[in-house]
Amino acid sequence: MAKKTIVTKKEETAKADTKTGAKTGAKDGAKIEAKSAAPKPASKKHLDFGILHVQSTYNNTKVLLTDKDGDTVMWSSSGSLGFKGAKKGTPFAAAKVGETLAAKAQTLGLKEVSVVVKGVGSGRESAVRGFISKGVVISSIKDETPVPHNGPQPKKPRRV
Repeated sequence: MAKKTIVTKKEETAKADTKTGAKTGAKDGAKIEAKSAAPKPASKKHLDFGILHVQSTYNNTKVLLTDKDGDTVMWSSSGSLGFKGAKKGTPFAAAKVGETLAAKAQTLGLKEVSVVVKGVGSGRESAVRGFISKGVVISSIKDETPVPHNGPQPKKPRRV
């Protein structure tokens, strides 16, 4: 195979002008210069503070990032990362979920987050630790795990 060369925009237009001379767009014969592609911003939305909702069950861990008003910005779960079956409920999978969501959140410029944890699974703490590992500051952690105050009434004993 031949050696591949990388051609930039300026070189490409200069070569085209010298070979064919067909790269003129104005009526009076003035040459049009190639515009260099300016780097596009990663995203238009900028987020300084957010709320991180961690829902951890025995079978899965879901992490949701919202803004101050509670509108969803981004989310991830251990199932969406490709973990299957019993591996979804592991602390390792939860840590990976936290890391990937933190990496996505850094593109928005997220600096500080408040954490709301819900559920009894093994990935509660791991998801938060994975999120911290990317350099996001945590202002508060709140536990909103639903607790039954009395639960359902037990069945009556059988009469024989």
